[in-house]
Amino acid sequence: MRKRISNNFSATAYIVAREARRCLRKLNHKLIAKGPDTKSITLEPEGPSRGKVLFSYIMDGFLLKPEKPVPINHTNIWQSLRMAETFVELGYTVDVISWKNDTFVPKSDYSAFVDVRRNLERIAPLLNRDCVKIAHLDTAHILFHNAAEARRLLELQERRGIILPPRRFELPNLAIEHADAATTGGNDFTVNTFKYANKPIYKLPSPCAITYDWVNGKNWDACRKHFLWFSSSGLVHKGLDLVLDAFARMPDCRLTVCAPLERERAFLRVYHKELYETPNINAIGWVDLDSQRFRDIAASCAATVHLSCSEGGAPSVKNCMHAGLIPVASYESAVDVDDFGFILNNCSVDNIEKTIRYITTRPCSELEARSQGAWEFARRHHTRDNFAKVYRRVISEILPA
Repeated sequence: MRKRISNNFSATAYIVAREARRCLRKLNHKLIAKGPDTKSITLEPEGPSRGKVLFSYIMDGFLLKPEKPVPINHTNIWQSLRMAETFVELGYTVDVISWKNDTFVPKSDYSAFVDVRRNLERIAPLLNRDCVKIAHLDTAHILFHNAAEARRLLELQERRGIILPPRRFELPNLAIEHADAATTGGNDFTVNTFKYANKPIYKLPSPCAITYDWVNGKNWDACRKHFLWFSSSGLVHKGLDLVLDAFARMPDCRLTVCAPLERERAFLRVYHKELYETPNINAIGWVDLDSQRFRDIAASCAATVHLSCSEGGAPSVKNCMHAGLIPVASYESAVDVDDFGFILNNCSVDNIEKTIRYITTRPCSELEARSQGAWEFARRHHTRDNFAKVYRRVISEILPA
């Protein structure tokens, strides 16, 4: 037995390492590719400039034509725009580059530099000494992140006897080491993965794009056994395999799966039976938040389930809270749910089943109170207006007066 486990681990480690190298080669290829990621854009304040800021994050929103709305498929597109605009409103000229731009060289002094990945360690040595360097941490530390996904893949191999490639592996960076301060959309979990660096880290609320009105008269008795899975790619990383295994054992509970399933063919082959041949599991695919279909799905469900192994504050959970869904999240999803939601420190299939079954037994009055608590929390904290207010306050605190 000991020898067999050792061999399985070696095989898994080899395949994970091979896929990691493949992912990194693909990433490096993207980094050197010509295109929008090599561009830079300068934003000017209305009055005299008090200095310059270098901003390295998502370029998509800055390249939109004036008549095009900002996409809402991820909060980071609008968030990147808002962060840069905050510096402009504070009187700074802002040079915007993509986080993927590995060729940009500063040609002037900067009052501050904001980066979300690897540019901080590359550019920091080239900056003037008094430049304030700010890392924006939109994930848990990448070493933790990679190790957590590797553990999930190994657990899947031991549970089902199959191996899937990693989907979320990423080249580690030294951003926090080169930063003077940092911001993050995560909670204490995310912050603690960077704690070793002894840098001040400021927590920010996620700027969810869509808000929903509170729905009165929801039939909680009818939807108490209905649950929603809503997430982006990296299905093992996010814990969908665990949730499918749990719901396959609960034929009286219903799971609706909204995720870009078609991107992960290997996962679909392994979980085809659960996704497409299990009566109580409905695999829909990706659904836009700003659609009647999403509203209808949310109205039919009591809770959303999100059991990621590593996050920087999962926006998908917060978006579902806006729709009045009770959050059932792993601790590593990095979402604060106060007393209205459920946090799982143990994401075993048995514990998932135990938690889901507990929720289905709660009185309708309790389910409605938890739902309203989630909705009210999201409306207070996770909005674009609140993000803009908090980010301005944080930057004003970080930068010298």
